Amino acid sequence: MANLNKVLLMGNITRDPAVTYLPATQMPVCDFGLAINRTWTGQDGVKKEEVTFVDCTAFGKTAELLAKYKKKGDPLFVEGRLKLDQWQAPDGTNRSKLKVTVENFQFLNRAPTGGYGGPQTGVPPEYSGEPTNAPAPRPVQRPAYNRPPVGRPAPATQQPAAQPAPNYDVSDVPPATSDDAPPPIPPDDIPF
Repeated sequence: MANLNKVLLMGNITRDPAVTYLPATQMPVCDFGLAINRTWTGQDGVKKEEVTFVDCTAFGKTAELLAKYKKKGDPLFVEGRLKLDQWQAPDGTNRSKLKVTVENFQFLNRAPTGGYGGPQTGVPPEYSGEPTNAPAPRPVQRPAYNRPPVGRPAPATQQPAAQPAPNYDVSDVPPATSDDAPPPIPPDDIPF
């Protein structure tokens, strides 16, 4: 029988990530929490919200990156696996907790409205294993030619913007005189 243990979460960090080191191997470990919001409209038409808090643990370079670049309230996308931690409390009772062991993550930007945006820009280039978002390439400026390239229609010529008509008062306009009338056209000059 095949088994699968895969978790994908996107939420806000609930506390500042801090790095500690395992005593035997000095491997970096970062524990942090994620708050994942869910909103829905109930049968009564009232909008409801539920928040799920998940504890996460990252190891190695992942732990160092999270502690260095993220803080409480920042959005984060996490990919990992579930792990069951079990221990005995000081009062003798057995305790357990499901945690997520982070295997991969992606920085997210806050959208202006408080939602989530795409991958964060500004991630240091030395971490090539982490997703980064390169700036969009600039459009190529081409010289203007007298005729369009083969297979393309000629671009529409841009007309100068129409000037607004001056606002004259009727009393400012002098009456038309016979000198302003156009000269008569002889019938021989009419082509039709």
